Amino acid sequence: MHPMYHPLFVQFLTYFNGNQDYFECHEVLEEYWKEIAPKDKTHPLTGWIQLATGLYHWRRENFSGAKTILKKAYITLEQSVNSSFMEEVDGIAILHSMQQVQHAVEKKEPFQKFILPITSETLEKQVLTSIALLEETDAHYLQHKHMLRDRSDILLARDEKRRSRH
Repeated sequence: MHPMYHPLFVQFLTYFNGNQDYFECHEVLEEYWKEIAPKDKTHPLTGWIQLATGLYHWRRENFSGAKTILKKAYITLEQSVNSSFMEEVDGIAILHSMQQVQHAVEKKEPFQKFILPITSETLEKQVLTSIALLEETDAHYLQHKHMLRDRSDILLARDEKRRSRH
């Protein structure tokens, strides 16, 4: 299977281009990254994760955090432009858009939606089908998701890990 057709990457594209849930973009791609390239911070998936994280920060008006992580994302994705993780999208257009986003962040301009141009008709169809199934999400919730989401499963896993060490 082509890496961009992996269900977690399709989910990433769905959240990214669908409801702009950059928090979920980070979550699903981190899971994929841990599956195939754990701890490899130069892997193309880290660039995608950083892009979503940077946009999440920008939406929250954390311009400093957005600037830092978007710069890293640009470097990683620029170095990965010929990788299989960029084959089904317009990598050059994405890098150009990322430069525009970086300028907007530097000027502290308000957040603007960012769409990843998918060049594969097959992948685009999969993503559009998934987008149609997304539930409508409140903009306030998307902006502050890290504080508003249910974290009980995360806290339970942390507690279990802590107990297993003792």
